[in-house]
Amino acid sequence: MSKLKAYIEDSYNELVHKVTWPTWAELQSSALVVMISSVIIALLIFAMDFSFSNVMEIFYGLFK
Repeated sequence: MSKLKAYIEDSYNELVHKVTWPTWAELQSSALVVMISSVIIALLIFAMDFSFSNVMEIFYGLFK
């Protein structure tokens, strides 16, 4: 049980005194980058899916 207590105390000490937490502005900036990247990736996947779907329809249309 003493090992668990020491682990919790050490973890708390490290989180409070050694970790550098980002500022609110840094968090907003990072969140914006993630949102924009997610939209761009989603649009790329949509474009690839749409293109592949059309190519496959044309390909299957040749064999009807």
